[in-house]
Amino acid sequence: MPTLLYLHGFNSSPESAKARQTQQWFGQNAPEIEFICPSLPPYADQAMAQLCEIVEARLPEPVFVIGSSMGGFFASCLAERYAELGAVLINPAVSPDRGLDKWLGENSNYHSGETWLFEEHHIDEYQRWDPAAIKNKNNYLVLLQSGDEVLDYRDAEQRYQGCKIILESGGDHSFIDYHRHLATIHQFLLSTVPSNPQ
Repeated sequence: MPTLLYLHGFNSSPESAKARQTQQWFGQNAPEIEFICPSLPPYADQAMAQLCEIVEARLPEPVFVIGSSMGGFFASCLAERYAELGAVLINPAVSPDRGLDKWLGENSNYHSGETWLFEEHHIDEYQRWDPAAIKNKNNYLVLLQSGDEVLDYRDAEQRYQGCKIILESGGDHSFIDYHRHLATIHQFLLSTVPSNPQ
């Protein structure tokens, strides 16, 4: 059974609006694909260990990944590690270690309220996982909105040069009207499966 991993953003949760929209759309339109949205810790080593375990348990069946913001960063890490993964990135974080110092200290999760401590060595983890280059360019669809107030869309435009990019003017970091792209996302992910007849 094919699997779709949805990766939420930093300090978010599986309760995020886009995660719920994605689950609902795939449940109605592609029920043959198992939807998984893990609760990701804010620490790169822990998050990647969890994600690699999920992916390796499901290969060689098709595994797809959709990642928003920091989830887009983790999706890239997975797509570069496992060449057969199709990945859709929504306003993805690029080299996120550069902006994580503002999180140093105690924080609380946006959804659950759970507190967590972020320290310097946690930033180093993100730096170590950062892919040196994007090699599997055909496996990516990148959705960007120029009005993203959290991340500069031009960083992603440059990092994912040569990948399929949809850039919309305006919008914001949450990616306004994301649901309009779900059919396109589904079609793209299916196209990344080698045996899929075109």
